[in-house]
Amino acid sequence: MAGITAEQAIFVNGICMDSVKRESVATKNVIAAVPADKTDYKPDECSKSAMELMRHIAAAECRLLSIPIHGEFNTSGPSPLPESAKTPAQIAAWYEQSTADTLGKLSKLTPEQLTKIVDFRGLMQMPAVMYLQFALHHSIHHRGQLSAYLRAMGGKVPAIYGESFDSAAAKKAAGG
Repeated sequence: MAGITAEQAIFVNGICMDSVKRESVATKNVIAAVPADKTDYKPDECSKSAMELMRHIAAAECRLLSIPIHGEFNTSGPSPLPESAKTPAQIAAWYEQSTADTLGKLSKLTPEQLTKIVDFRGLMQMPAVMYLQFALHHSIHHRGQLSAYLRAMGGKVPAIYGESFDSAAAKKAAGG
């Protein structure tokens, strides 16, 4: 991908940060909706377990959103998600805080940081800011997978883009 101008990078950063902020609420709610006693659930032997998928979503999004901050994609070292986050509630809380912290850092980046071309595993080279969109797509994809696990695990699907069947039923039961 060709480079982009400073003005374009600042514009993309603003749009993507707003999208990350909005989408992260839905992602956090899906993670938090996983029944704590069903985290080993997987719909097929080829699939990740709910725990593996929750941890992947949280850690990968943190790494991908950090590309413009660090100016590189780096998977060396431990996962950014601490091993101590062992329940859906703990992972959701860490994810929410990590996203807020990362958005704060992204808001302070310079045009030079945002336009720096970054290699992703030799597969693609893009301006750093474009990895924010990549992070969004990655998280939305895996959030969809995890949300499809919820009912089979005995959980409720939260509202993602408007009400879900379960959030509407809860609202009706509460007299709303």
